[in-house]
Amino acid sequence: MEQQHSPNPSTPLLDQVPTPEALRTLQPAQLRQLADELREEMIATVGHTGGHLGSGLGVVELTVALHYVFNTPEDRLIWDVGHQAYPHKILTGRRDRIRTLRQGGGLSGFTKRSESEYDPFGTAHSSTSISAAIGFAMANKIKGEPGRGIAVIGDGAMSAGMAYEAMNNAQAAGNRLVVILNDNDMSIAPPVGGLSGYLARLVSSGQFLGLRDLARKFGRHLPRPLQMAAKKTDEFARGMAMGGTLFEELGFYYVGPIDGHDLDALVPVLENVRDAAEGPILIHVVTQKGKGYAPAEQAADKYHGVQKFNVVTGEQAKAPAGPPSYTSVFAKALLAEAETDPTICAITAAMPTGTGLDKFAQAYPDRLFDVGIAEQHAVTFAAGMAAQGMRPFCAIYSTFLQRAYDQVVHDVALQNLPVRFAIDRAGLVGADGATHAGSFDVTYLASLPNMVVMAAADEAELVHMTHTAARHDSSPIAFRYPRGNGVGVALPETPQLLEIGKGRVVREGSKVAILSLGTRLGEALKAADQLDARGLSTTVADLRFVKPLDDDLIRRLIATHEVVVTIEEGSIGGLGAHVLTMASDEGLTDTGLKIRTMRLPDIFQDHDKPDAQYDEAGLNAPHIVDTVLKALRHNSAGIEDGLLALGTAV
Repeated sequence: MEQQHSPNPSTPLLDQVPTPEALRTLQPAQLRQLADELREEMIATVGHTGGHLGSGLGVVELTVALHYVFNTPEDRLIWDVGHQAYPHKILTGRRDRIRTLRQGGGLSGFTKRSESEYDPFGTAHSSTSISAAIGFAMANKIKGEPGRGIAVIGDGAMSAGMAYEAMNNAQAAGNRLVVILNDNDMSIAPPVGGLSGYLARLVSSGQFLGLRDLARKFGRHLPRPLQMAAKKTDEFARGMAMGGTLFEELGFYYVGPIDGHDLDALVPVLENVRDAAEGPILIHVVTQKGKGYAPAEQAADKYHGVQKFNVVTGEQAKAPAGPPSYTSVFAKALLAEAETDPTICAITAAMPTGTGLDKFAQAYPDRLFDVGIAEQHAVTFAAGMAAQGMRPFCAIYSTFLQRAYDQVVHDVALQNLPVRFAIDRAGLVGADGATHAGSFDVTYLASLPNMVVMAAADEAELVHMTHTAARHDSSPIAFRYPRGNGVGVALPETPQLLEIGKGRVVREGSKVAILSLGTRLGEALKAADQLDARGLSTTVADLRFVKPLDDDLIRRLIATHEVVVTIEEGSIGGLGAHVLTMASDEGLTDTGLKIRTMRLPDIFQDHDKPDAQYDEAGLNAPHIVDTVLKALRHNSAGIEDGLLALGTAV
């Protein structure tokens, strides 16, 4: 009979377990009920708040078992990425705030050190957990303090090279390091009923490990060839039975695969690992995304991240009708380019849907490459294709492109290869918060020789920039665009080829000039209306390019306006810094011109609604007006002070 779900489930046992300490007082026979109640609580929570659903449902039993067996928070439990940690948050003293997930002032959608002692390491980018766990384990080992490092990492995150770099460095941590490979998609080696659970318990048992250790000691007295043969026989036998030879070669004792939803199998294995002298140990656990909630089980991709939804029916709340998203506009524009250009291909790092490239994959499966969570490889792979005459579009979120910065510098910019970077999620991103904000890409790209950097002010501009990037073969080129829907402008039937380094004047004035980069253009135009109403004639320019700058346009606006304000959705070091440097180099500020730069503040902003985030950042229309008025008052005060000083001298 299918489980019935409720937006307000009955959870009598979970109500008695506010912390892992209370959890560890339960009897093993009670854990199944606790897991069922925890799953219902999570479904009800995400139905109310929206957020990541499938991944958390898949680790409910694993979460219960880990906190039951290990001594958290002394044993440092690290959830790779952290989007599956909602059940963990419920069990670690945060249940009373769980329905504030991803809301302004509420709980983060990922693990966060400042939120709880049970979150020893902040995560949201993948494949970092093993490195951090080794760090915790080695620190405790050096200090002679108890406590393990326990990393829970998904099979997708294991596609990143950093995970293997860490495992290659793990042996020194010994039995203080435990890695849980949560295999919920690729099914590296699926479990085979009760036999796999029995084998996992057997090879993790103290008796087996003791016998194996005795055999090793005995083997040391054998001739070298026989020692090596015995070692290979042991590895081969367990590798054939369960997989894991690769992990053995990296220095791990491999246990698994084991059914990650079978608490009767999980708990004994974890207890054996906890008490083992052998180490480091990797436990291969197979789980199902969306486990226990039929809609999520049947459509794991659709229910990975969700809007608020009806818990009973699974129906997600629909966003109000409006303009298309920037992501979909880019995807459609790239498809149009690929129709007439067989050299265009697309590369994504495990985000085909998030970047809109799933549509490209359907139309041109031979020209779409999903390289897994491997941004470094994605960029250098694109560089190789560009060097061989292809036109690769590397579509990566701004925050994830940071992970491949050396490759952008060394493999692309230094060699002046025409890789096209489509940078999604530029600027602030709302509920995902600081870990996913696209704050730094303009700064870290525009500082590079050979690089062209554009920012779309609206969805029509994004179409033009996609076309321009497709035609640009002389250097690397990047264009950025935000999360969410466009502003509603009509999409062009025929895209324009933009002249590199040339902006456009959207509104002509005479006293104040606002130089905008990206989608703050709408707020700049609102500010211009308010300034005009005060008698301050205002020009608004969409610069389009931060590199190369439109020097001629900027010179003209500086020469003909009293105040110039730059505004952008990025950190210090971006447009404002480039305009100031150009003006300084050319002596354009010597006349007393006032230049003011508006940018994201020098902080990591917490999650909230995007409008609230930009208001906090001081980048909305009222803030632009205030910046202009303060600059003009400063000018007036300076003139008055100068006249007063002159009169006194006379």
